[in-house]
Amino acid sequence: MNTSSTGRQAVNYTVLTLIAVFMLLPFVWLFFGSFKTQAEFLSNPAALFPKSFQFNNYVQLFAEGGFGKYMVNSLIVSAVAVVGNILFSAMAGYALAKLRFRGRGLVFPLVIMSMIVPYVALFVPQFVIVVQMGLVDSLIGIILPALIMPLSVFIMRQFAYSVPFELMEAARIDGASEGRIFFRIFLPLSGPAVATVGILSFLASWNNFLWPLVVAQSQDTYTAPIGLAVASQASNTTAFGLLLAAAMVVLLPILLLFLFLQRYFIQGVSTAGLK
Repeated sequence: MNTSSTGRQAVNYTVLTLIAVFMLLPFVWLFFGSFKTQAEFLSNPAALFPKSFQFNNYVQLFAEGGFGKYMVNSLIVSAVAVVGNILFSAMAGYALAKLRFRGRGLVFPLVIMSMIVPYVALFVPQFVIVVQMGLVDSLIGIILPALIMPLSVFIMRQFAYSVPFELMEAARIDGASEGRIFFRIFLPLSGPAVATVGILSFLASWNNFLWPLVVAQSQDTYTAPIGLAVASQASNTTAFGLLLAAAMVVLLPILLLFLFLQRYFIQGVSTAGLK
């Protein structure tokens, strides 16, 4: 390896390291800030490290703020949304890529068009439907619009093209039904795409604030993002330590999910670009 190539690599690594530090700094400040007292924030809010680690913010968050209930609600909503997106989008993607039926050429363009429709354009019709179904102030009303996303259908359809047709044809010759082919052949081979859809749907439902804020009418149905907003207010003043502790708790499941599934997520995203 020549000197110029080594110098370029050193410059690249230095730039990438600086970018990584710049991106991670807010998370580091968030983590250490969750252990600070209100007095420390008011005296020196820019300080990175607390004078002493205090767990009072976390204790108050769960003991007095009722944040545990909000976390359970978010976990239920996100878990059902993930299962629904994986199952329904896999079915739709399999049908669009592997089955021949009348109107198939029109369905996929409609899926693409639905991806570019602004969310606010669908917000009011969705809320009217939920009201008419009597699902306001319920977890079902929060879950229902999140059960399938157009992006999930797109990812599963693109991945389905990478699964050989010969496998399906051989199973059909052996007398397997389409349901058996889907569950026993297609889904087991779709691990990267399933992981990608699972992560994206979890993020979308876990971080959703506006829809649960409108549908949830009582604290029994509040989700974690709404609880995060509630935790930021204490005696008409912003409780910074409590707010950062709540943000840290909300962020932790996302970090753990991505750390465990990042390999499949990267594979699924790269495969989604294939026909």
